[in-house]
Amino acid sequence: MRYILLPQNKSKSYLLSLDLVSSLNHGKRMETLIHNYHLNPSTSTFAITTKIHCLSDFRLKQLLPIKQVQVRNCNRSKRIETKMVAGDAISSHPEQNPGTRQQKIVIRNNHGEKLVGLLHETGSTDIVILCHGFQSTKESNTIVNLASALEKEGISVFRFDFAGNGESEGSFQYGNYRREADDLHSVIQYFHGNNRVTCAILGHSKGGNVVLLYASKYHDVSHVINVSGRYKTEGGVEERLGKGYLQKVKENGFIDVESKTGEVLYRVTEESLMDRLNTNMHEACLQIDKDCKVLTVHGSDDSIVRVEEALEFAKVIPNHKLHIIEGANHGFSKHQDELISIVLSFIK
Repeated sequence: MRYILLPQNKSKSYLLSLDLVSSLNHGKRMETLIHNYHLNPSTSTFAITTKIHCLSDFRLKQLLPIKQVQVRNCNRSKRIETKMVAGDAISSHPEQNPGTRQQKIVIRNNHGEKLVGLLHETGSTDIVILCHGFQSTKESNTIVNLASALEKEGISVFRFDFAGNGESEGSFQYGNYRREADDLHSVIQYFHGNNRVTCAILGHSKGGNVVLLYASKYHDVSHVINVSGRYKTEGGVEERLGKGYLQKVKENGFIDVESKTGEVLYRVTEESLMDRLNTNMHEACLQIDKDCKVLTVHGSDDSIVRVEEALEFAKVIPNHKLHIIEGANHGFSKHQDELISIVLSFIK
């Protein structure tokens, strides 16, 4: 059984069974009831930090005390000399902050494709790896801002393009969830070969799914951050491909997704579509080690991936925190600072 943490006053907090959440909904959207919360890693409970009026009818005897937990810091005390192994340093960039430098690095994945990324080098032993979302790149606003914030905290960061995206080699694919998780594994293995410890992996949107899939398969990263990931991978498919998309793709072998002006944005093959539809996040999340700390951050006004999907992750991942940012959209356009603050707190 899981519980919701309710702030009763300044000195006490209590837990409410998740079984009661459905009775709170009364057909309304969940985000109208829950403002800003996270999960206790040891119990998968919601920590709600704002007042919720609709809970006033519940009796105190339904509530239980909750304990606080501590999260381990990323180790930033050690300084190392980077030695390039199994990859190529392309160019150095001027320092963005005192004691840091940026370097473009190429890493080959298991298919021989070159993955291009940018290392924000602070000299820390630990490194955080950032993963972009669907039809995006390492240069997305959210990924760049997070990298800069972590760099300022003295934590080395690597942001890269998955195969078929940005500067990396390969062809763009609609699905590729598990193949991108394998791309991430190639990156982590590269840094492991350079005596670096990947203390956290973070993914935005589709990248959120990728880091969770990675954690379910490889079990070698202690902190995983899912930002706006999709729990139901079939969600959003009809909106992009139109009604009857399964029949169309079986008849023609592909569907071209076009812009409003008729320009072909990308092609969805039957294979890539089925890869997406057959990616089961529920089953994958059940395979994540209980010692792996997972944070899900989601915007209450996300119109691309509904906030209810974030709640589903909270139900199945054993060691999980959940934080909903009130008013934030899928890209956290007006909430970058709040997103950064939440991520830094989790990693530090």
